[in-house]
Amino acid sequence: MKPKSSEIFIPGPAGRLEAKYYKNPKFGSPVAIVLHPHPQYGGTMRNKIVQLIFNAFVDKGFSVIKINFRGVGKSDGVFDNGQGELSDAAAALDWIERENLDYSQCWISGFSFGALLCMQLIMRRPEVNNFVAISPQPNVYDFSFLAPCPTSGQVLYSDSDELVTAESINELDQRIKIQKGVEVIFTKIKGGNHFFKNKETELKNEILNYISDKTAFI
Repeated sequence: MKPKSSEIFIPGPAGRLEAKYYKNPKFGSPVAIVLHPHPQYGGTMRNKIVQLIFNAFVDKGFSVIKINFRGVGKSDGVFDNGQGELSDAAAALDWIERENLDYSQCWISGFSFGALLCMQLIMRRPEVNNFVAISPQPNVYDFSFLAPCPTSGQVLYSDSDELVTAESINELDQRIKIQKGVEVIFTKIKGGNHFFKNKETELKNEILNYISDKTAFI
């Protein structure tokens, strides 16, 4: 039987945020948030890859929340060029931490624009243990703020991404590799596009394997 998640609203900086939440009943369960693609290009928490990430965390025993950023779906507010959306993500992290005071690990994940916000948020939240960033766009957004990258994580990308250059992914990989004390694994999915069309199974398996590896001791 598939675990049941709830449609909820949580308080955000610009009003209420529409969200979907799954609570793992086991004491000490890890927590995660999932961030969606760019709102001005149709990104919502109902995006297929966002749901795939959400399900992967549920499958691995996490309590997990995904939100619609301000102005998306039933969330209050209007698009704020990333700064307000970063505040929305921080509000979601605050909320799930309050709901799960006994959490054993804290993860952040995001897809495309959500991957940018994921990696910005790890710079601000020292309690984060790990991250999963999918289809980041270092040729579009400046990732120089990762100096240094404060926590280990996984970056997943497609070798046939029509929106991201291979050179920019390699440069991001090299930038993070010079950091000491963290391990960020770059995982290439062969033959998929930016949205991993027809490669969803491979993508989910890579995420599941990474989560399993990093939570095995919990």
